[in-house]
Amino acid sequence: QVQVNEAGGGLVQAGTYLTLSCKVSGRTFSDSAMGWFRQPPGKEREFVSSINWNGDNTVYIDSVKGRFTISRDNSRDSVFLQMDNLKPEDTGDYYCATSPFRACSSDGCYELGDWGQGTQVIVSS
Repeated sequence: QVQVNEAGGGLVQAGTYLTLSCKVSGRTFSDSAMGWFRQPPGKEREFVSSINWNGDNTVYIDSVKGRFTISRDNSRDSVFLQMDNLKPEDTGDYYCATSPFRACSSDGCYELGDWGQGTQVIVSS
């Protein structure tokens, strides 16, 4: 059984930082690209960042470029999201997922990979 467990969320002030971690068990971690998503209060879940299997290709949404850094340690079956200079608009539940993450259409989004239960990040102004 695959398990995906996020940790590291919390309540912080704007301008500070947090590091989220995600550990995967029950499958070969190094085979999979990994992604971070977030769901702001009252909004749809959105993609934040992804990293390929060996870490040499990363993707970010524009709003976090230059502030967030995704990384992975295949020896620890873990992926991380370093979040610097946090802003109130970064508030939300953060989820880790294995590739192929999800598929979205006009009917909604469907999880295709393995997802964690999320960790909450609250950034106060």
